[in-house]
Amino acid sequence: MDCGSLLWHLQNSGIFQVLGTAYYHSVLPLIPSEDREQQVWRWLGIGRHLFWRPAFAGFWPPEMGFSMELIPLLADAGYRYVVVDSDYVDPVTPMQWHHLRYRPHLAQYGGKEIVVVVRDRELSDAQESGMECEWFEREVRARTRWCDFPPLVTTCTDGDNGGWFRNVDRAANFWGAFYGELLERARSNASPIRPTFIDDYIDLHGAHGYVTVRTGAWNTGWHHGADFTQWTGSRAQQDALDRIWTVSRSVHDTRRHASRNADQFPLLQQELEGGLWHLLRAQTSCYLYWGEAWVNRAHQDLDRADAHLARAREMLH
Repeated sequence: MDCGSLLWHLQNSGIFQVLGTAYYHSVLPLIPSEDREQQVWRWLGIGRHLFWRPAFAGFWPPEMGFSMELIPLLADAGYRYVVVDSDYVDPVTPMQWHHLRYRPHLAQYGGKEIVVVVRDRELSDAQESGMECEWFEREVRARTRWCDFPPLVTTCTDGDNGGWFRNVDRAANFWGAFYGELLERARSNASPIRPTFIDDYIDLHGAHGYVTVRTGAWNTGWHHGADFTQWTGSRAQQDALDRIWTVSRSVHDTRRHASRNADQFPLLQQELEGGLWHLLRAQTSCYLYWGEAWVNRAHQDLDRADAHLARAREMLH
């Protein structure tokens, strides 16, 4: 894979609208607030460089792990909208089911607000498993038949896992067996479905009504996602999360204590950054997701973070 050419291709904003996310793909509601800020802002730093644009309109929460308290952080980072799972969206403004599911809305928290784009969970499940274009069109027609507005139907699935997306045979993968046909039918006006950028839809049709979003993640495997069982279900996973919080406090306390001296001592700054870097990487979703198989990777990074902090404290004394 020529990664440089791929990244250059992805800079084409006429074809792709890249959504921002967390730098190390951490489930944001499960980590300390100071680390959430680091994850969000560090991704923006590298995203602006790699994709050659100053801003990103949409935010993709890793694993769709969202909580309302993230709204001020995302708004301050310049995000216009966030994608959330349909199972957790509750209306504040009275609205019917099809309005709730197929229109963007607004959510408020801490004096800030953001547009909420609702991912259709059932259609997304079908998309991940493999589906035919005609079935999808029939299902969309049935689900949106009462809409007295142009509905925004949003499907999001994990393309990393399963042969439907990763299969290189276009005749048997998502891109050739479904998506290509969907676009051809749209071009020939044989389908009522039209692809759109979310930003363009919001510009044209706006966001309607206020909602709240319950804390949760998307469904994976046999897990619903509401209780984060995929990342917290075992004692080993819980112990790793507890240690992440403990090391996080140490990292940020040490950084605050050293704030007056770090700029004058490059080696101290290097140790502080090393501790923070390994802490953030320890929060990677996959380290906790695979039951207990990868939990040791989180502990390895936390061990390295502790080692950096120990050297930093020695310099401070």
